[in-house]
Amino acid sequence: MTRIPALLQLAGSASLLAISAIAAPAQADNLREALVEAYGSNPTLEAARANQRATDEGVPIQRAPGLPSLDVTATHIEFIRQSANAFAPPERNLGVTTALLVPVYSGGAVRNGIAAAKDRVEAGQADLRNTESTIFAQVVAAYMDVLRTEALAALAANNVAVLRTNLEATSDRFQIGDVTITDVAQSRSRLAVAEGDLQQAEANLIAARETYIRLVGQAPGELAPPPPLPGLPDTMGDAIVSALENNPNLEAAKLRAEAAGFDTKVAGAGRLPTVGLFVNGQYSDFFGTLASNFPGLVQREVTANAGVRVTVPLFQGGLPAARQRQAGARESAALEDVIASERQIIAETRSTWSNWQAANGVIKSAQAAVEAAELSLEGVRAENSIGNRTIIEVLNAEQELVSARAQLVTARRNAYVAGFNLLALMGKAEARDLNLDIEGVLYDPTINAQRVSAKMWDWDRDPKAEAKSTRTVDIPAPDATIGPQLLPREM
Repeated sequence: MTRIPALLQLAGSASLLAISAIAAPAQADNLREALVEAYGSNPTLEAARANQRATDEGVPIQRAPGLPSLDVTATHIEFIRQSANAFAPPERNLGVTTALLVPVYSGGAVRNGIAAAKDRVEAGQADLRNTESTIFAQVVAAYMDVLRTEALAALAANNVAVLRTNLEATSDRFQIGDVTITDVAQSRSRLAVAEGDLQQAEANLIAARETYIRLVGQAPGELAPPPPLPGLPDTMGDAIVSALENNPNLEAAKLRAEAAGFDTKVAGAGRLPTVGLFVNGQYSDFFGTLASNFPGLVQREVTANAGVRVTVPLFQGGLPAARQRQAGARESAALEDVIASERQIIAETRSTWSNWQAANGVIKSAQAAVEAAELSLEGVRAENSIGNRTIIEVLNAEQELVSARAQLVTARRNAYVAGFNLLALMGKAEARDLNLDIEGVLYDPTINAQRVSAKMWDWDRDPKAEAKSTRTVDIPAPDATIGPQLLPREM
């Protein structure tokens, strides 16, 4: 299968602009740097990582009800008015009670709750992978949009310059009677339209640069052509197989369906007995106020007891059954979501494959159109100089060449973006696939999941929350300046 022509072979010599073969500046920004910056500072990605850390806490939260609990309760009582029938009433009392409860059996609620939480942690990790590849796809599109809009703005600027020269030449020829006032008006009209197109192209360039800043966190410099995309499939079938095996959205849907199955079991445990061991201790101090006229009474005492508590639910108004039916319905919905996700991925993969192939075809057609339009313009100009062609024919030929070049630039952008989106659908557009390791370190969500899964200390806490992504408020607003290296050859 043919790869993306030219655009994916930029490491050779062809320029992205398809206007002139210009080597990338040594200090130019490149796509890998843009992806690395986004990976380390994009707020959407940082927020997704933080949300995943919150999901990780579901495991210790579900485990906690199955662990021993220890409580201490202290109560000080002042007896303001005593019963007339009370025997040896005290005036005050300090009571301290300690209770230790050890759960033994909970009908499987804790075990299944932990299993569901672990599945949701893995589903969240898959969601994080999807967020990562989505951000990368947006960065790639923004990067290519800057290159495209710079090229289109350069084309528009060059077109204005050419049409301005044409108008001057046509006006000079009108002065000597070689052309009519109609030719002059046609040239002036085309120039006015071209000037409007240039203004729109510059506005589009500013918008593209703003999008780049928002996603990457830095202003674009002189962007270098992107590298070839790795691992593109040879057939649509290969793409679909890879997507069904590796797409993070589908993986997350499957894991959530498994978690929903454990939720159904948790709900059903509400009708089963629970067993627990308990140990209670109590200290009581009456501060010498316990009937001082009865010297044999103890003013301080310590008591303790231990036992087994078995709770057997007999009737709860149908609550456990309702909860289990509810959980079962949600499990059914989760299973349907798996199929819906699978359908969506298949449709998107096929559509993206078609867009990629179409863009490749447009590139070939546009390259041929540019070559033909260049030859046509050269011939029309030569024939016009001897009176065999009119000014409007020259203007039309110039416009055809501009349109063909613009189509080629856009097709190359579309092909690269579609190719990257195809990789994302196949689960091959993450940092680990793109060699974005910074000093060998990539964000690994499993590290935090393992760190918190067995934590039991009530006073354990993480550092104070703070934003990690970079702000863009100090980055100057971009303009529509086009570097001289982007200007095309004379048409």
